[in-house]
Amino acid sequence: MAYESFAKVYDRFMEDTPYDRWTEYLKEIFKRHGLINNTNIVADLGCGTGNITERLAENGFDMIGIDISEEMLAKAIEKSEEKGLDILYLNQDMREFELYGTVDAIVSLCDSINYITEPDDLLEVFKLVNNYLDPNGLFVFDLNTVYKFESVLGCNSFCETTENSAYTWENYYDAEEHINEFYTNFFIENENGLYERHEEFHYERGYEIDHIIALLEEAGLEFEACYDELTFHEPTERSQRIFFVAREVTKGRK
Repeated sequence: MAYESFAKVYDRFMEDTPYDRWTEYLKEIFKRHGLINNTNIVADLGCGTGNITERLAENGFDMIGIDISEEMLAKAIEKSEEKGLDILYLNQDMREFELYGTVDAIVSLCDSINYITEPDDLLEVFKLVNNYLDPNGLFVFDLNTVYKFESVLGCNSFCETTENSAYTWENYYDAEEHINEFYTNFFIENENGLYERHEEFHYERGYEIDHIIALLEEAGLEFEACYDELTFHEPTERSQRIFFVAREVTKGRK
């Protein structure tokens, strides 16, 4: 399972991720699309170690974090307790997630949706989102683009080191199957000063915008907009990350 070993050092290697900017951007999206009360209940799908979840909680939102990785959630819970944040974390697969009731908004960032590699499974995710959204509730998520997989990550290798850890990343994108595979090796210093090696395989799917819109609509959601990352401009052919906004509309129908 992805992120079992990486959970130990995830925040260390992801410290350059623009979580603060994404949080402010989410708040702007909420305002632009009519969700203006920051006391709303919001669920975060694929919340990982809770970096977006806790920031939204600090902004007054009533947060629920959902992730399939027990290790990532353990880190999220530890951080929320240290900060005194009241966040409900649930260890669930987003393809089968269950909530106790409906929520005002559901978000999913950091390309969590790309990890749903089968379109039929993604349709089920979208149907569950529709089911657990309040009438006219918002669904906001991002996706790594096909352009990023093909032209930026491609068939390349990457590496990074920190004071007590290091990793290598070997990437391969299958344009015919639309699957991006990356094989990672992590070297993590243990209590004895020795380095332990952990390996993980990750798979993400590249989705075209039209395909996503069709799946949203099939699930009963209404597509409202998609934006180039951190802007309110339409995506371009060189966009690397796109934010989508959809709305629950079926509960108001008779």
